[in-house]
Amino acid sequence: MLDTRELGRRPGSERKRSLTAPAPADLGIEVLRVPEGSPIEFDIRLEAVVEGVLVTGTAQAVLAGECVRCLEEISSGITADFQELFVYDDGDTQEEETEDGETSRLHGDLLDLEPLLRDAVVLALPFQPLCQEDCPGLCSECGIRLADAPDHTHDDQIDPRWAALQQLAEQQDAGPQGPTSTTSGRTSGLTEE
Repeated sequence: MLDTRELGRRPGSERKRSLTAPAPADLGIEVLRVPEGSPIEFDIRLEAVVEGVLVTGTAQAVLAGECVRCLEEISSGITADFQELFVYDDGDTQEEETEDGETSRLHGDLLDLEPLLRDAVVLALPFQPLCQEDCPGLCSECGIRLADAPDHTHDDQIDPRWAALQQLAEQQDAGPQGPTSTTSGRTSGLTEE
């Protein structure tokens, strides 16, 4: 919660603030998030307008998670920009809603930055975080991390339905196994004269 009392509901008045706050729980996506309780640094500009208070700023935090291809730990930073109008709560609840059906409201002279922070951070996160841009991932057969073993290979697997045919081919490649039989022609009953 941030106090806006110093603006005094005078349109045009402005204040800049820098502050650090602990990260709330579950700030991020399944594979990449801001650890709960880690510091988030805010640089905020509060500007009084006729309808309420316009909040503009940036939030900087450290991310922790894992690569979606190889599951290697990732640690990086993020800077999320945000801007939101918090309207005055004058008891008139019949005011028009915004196009998404939600209006951010001041609670007295206090505004809650957590929903705004969640939206800004989650939208700034990569959809599929990677440890490096060209991460090769894991071997589909044994699970080894391919970035650690770039020359990693496996013998070609034979479909079990073709295994008997493969054995026959290997036997023929090994060479003849015993005497070869020749077929002799039958006599036709004709004698040579």
